[in-house]
Amino acid sequence: MKLEIKVPAVGESITEAVIGSWTKKSGEFVKMNEVILLIDTDKASVEVIAEKDGVLTIGAQAGDTVKIGATVGSIDTDGKPTASAAAPTQAAAPTAPAAGATSGGGKATHPELQAHQSPAVQRVVNERGLDTSTVQGTGLGGRLTKGDVLNAPTSAPAAPAPTAKAPAAPTVVPVPRGPSKQGDIQRVKMTNIRKKIAEKLVAAQHNAAILTTFNEIDMTNVIDIRNKYKDKFKEKYGVNLGFNGFFVKASIEALKTLPAVNASIVGDEIEYHNYFNIGIAVSTERGLMVPNIKDADNLSVAGVELAIRDLAGKGRDGKISIDDLSGGTFSITNGGVFGSLLSTPILNAPQSAILGLHKIQERPMAINGKVEIRQMMYVALSYDHRIIDGKEAVTFLVKIKECVENPERLLLEI
Repeated sequence: MKLEIKVPAVGESITEAVIGSWTKKSGEFVKMNEVILLIDTDKASVEVIAEKDGVLTIGAQAGDTVKIGATVGSIDTDGKPTASAAAPTQAAAPTAPAAGATSGGGKATHPELQAHQSPAVQRVVNERGLDTSTVQGTGLGGRLTKGDVLNAPTSAPAAPAPTAKAPAAPTVVPVPRGPSKQGDIQRVKMTNIRKKIAEKLVAAQHNAAILTTFNEIDMTNVIDIRNKYKDKFKEKYGVNLGFNGFFVKASIEALKTLPAVNASIVGDEIEYHNYFNIGIAVSTERGLMVPNIKDADNLSVAGVELAIRDLAGKGRDGKISIDDLSGGTFSITNGGVFGSLLSTPILNAPQSAILGLHKIQERPMAINGKVEIRQMMYVALSYDHRIIDGKEAVTFLVKIKECVENPERLLLEI
């Protein structure tokens, strides 16, 4: 009996995917529930498992674009592994070196090029009295370069000793120089996820009127709270007390005040969301992903920190699901962890706004007529000007600033 392997449905808006890689070869025996195929979509990788034990037959190769529901292979539950699949691949016989190539990894030489010397090389040869037959050329076809003759040991007789009236001229020692790396490039094919990320970012720039407004936040009070309670917090909840929890809670309070920032444009309508799914940008080896904390308004600061830890771990392990990446209403990205002082984040479409956090720095600030050193952070809000006015954007950041600078307001939700 043969079971068809089909591309699974991975989201309402996704109609096609790319074959990432097969973990088995055609003719190999696979076991039930064993991962046999990775499929890449524009959001994440999806694992396909074997439904039964049997022999695998592959019908679509890695890199092929396939429709959702398409058959890409089969499993023969009555089959046996083929001899060709089980046989080890023989090592290829070593090939003889190409004609004209030198042994030991050297460059191919051409006598006509070796004999020709540039004026600069000829001048150094004459000045140093070099025997060019003893100098190895590193230029094209074994041609001598100026560096070759400058670094070559000289066989010329020593200059006569200077008289008492004429001091000896200083010896010029050439600085050793390694081989040139001009033209040393490498091209690597973009992964499907990287291409889709690029397409989404370009589309966001083309389809929205993106504008960015800035403010600065005094982080001193939050840092004091963190330093005071971080050990007890870690002991109770098993997660570090960071700053993202405060900003997620502050964002929710600001979104409640300014619902347009939590909305999006659908056709010629504005879709207002009465829930708060906060996306947290996570940097992974596969690229930037923005999984969402669903119903974040129902979580405490500890709950938010736990959710961020879990999403970050899934991102590193390549386990972020389509559901994790879907349904976001507002996003936060923290470039400060990499040392960024200021940036203009790009919208995570179809969302209408994204909050950018940055590096915390000590700066002199005027406080009640006196100069004090405070822990300051620049924050940025990129927004779609089609739906959010400048006044709303500025007011949103002011609300964030008020909540973070006065953390007790987050507890009282005022």
